[in-house]
Amino acid sequence: MKGLFKSKPKTPADLVRQTRELLMYVERVNDTREGKREEKMMELSKSIRELKIILYGNGESEPLAEACAQLTLEFFKENTLRLIINCLPNLNLETRKDATQVVANLQRQQVQSRLIACDYLEANIDLMDKLILGYENTEMALHYGAMLRECIRHQSVARYVLESEHMKKFFDYIQLPNFDIAADAAATFKELLTRHKSTVAEFLSKNYDWFFTEYNSKLLESSNYITRRQAVKLLADMLLDRSNSAVMTRYVSSRDNLRILMNLLRESSKSIQIEAFHVFKLFAANHNKPPDIVSILVANRSKLLRLFADFKTEKEDEQFEADKAQVVKEIAALEPKENK
Repeated sequence: MKGLFKSKPKTPADLVRQTRELLMYVERVNDTREGKREEKMMELSKSIRELKIILYGNGESEPLAEACAQLTLEFFKENTLRLIINCLPNLNLETRKDATQVVANLQRQQVQSRLIACDYLEANIDLMDKLILGYENTEMALHYGAMLRECIRHQSVARYVLESEHMKKFFDYIQLPNFDIAADAAATFKELLTRHKSTVAEFLSKNYDWFFTEYNSKLLESSNYITRRQAVKLLADMLLDRSNSAVMTRYVSSRDNLRILMNLLRESSKSIQIEAFHVFKLFAANHNKPPDIVSILVANRSKLLRLFADFKTEKEDEQFEADKAQVVKEIAALEPKENK
């Protein structure tokens, strides 16, 4: 008889409501009855996994647009995202991973051409503070970090993070002793500084002094090889981006910056040398070099020309060779300028 009365399958909206109720239970109740709490946690794990299947498909069938839209609307109608972020430490590892994937996917879901997640985050922007501070919690860092990177796909959210006091913390997070967490923080830092061109250009112009002071001393001059290598590559990406041309001109007019780049050119690591060259060539190509930059280049001319004589990439690279020839030509032709 039991088979005749199968329960009606839950709609995506029902599933979100059930998940929300279970999350509220987990957040609110410190149930002394271990059995009851465990039962609720199992239900919650199952609900979050079902949400993931609706959004990603089950391996055999693709996700259905209508089901994803219903789920997204219900998810952001109330504080489900806040509950998931708050309750994440209470979930088991597999459920944390599922929840992280659900949150990541929802950042990309459009309903009638609108990114509902963006509207929600703008109204609940304090959630970014919680995600960023997750880097200070070894257990949660990688889950919160993955969520954070998806949230900053939204330009307004990325702007909030860039303009917040948290931005300064990334210089320390990137150098955390836990390699995986440091690498995750570095990936988020790179995303913040490269994804939204106009916002990044505005941030770098407004915050030039403190940002590059920190960048030079904590990253480019770090004692950690990986930190230096990533930092010089990211610096090249930022300065070579046309949106940052004003920042680039300012950066290559500083003798301190030139000194740091010349030290990186002398590194034993080939990959650091090559990345440093991509920044150094901007100093050489600057047609309005300040006199102190010219004097440093002239004083080190023979060393630089010797260095570039055997400077090669592992694979043949015509663009690199052309850039190198141009740099050699610029340096060879330099005449000392009088300081005005």
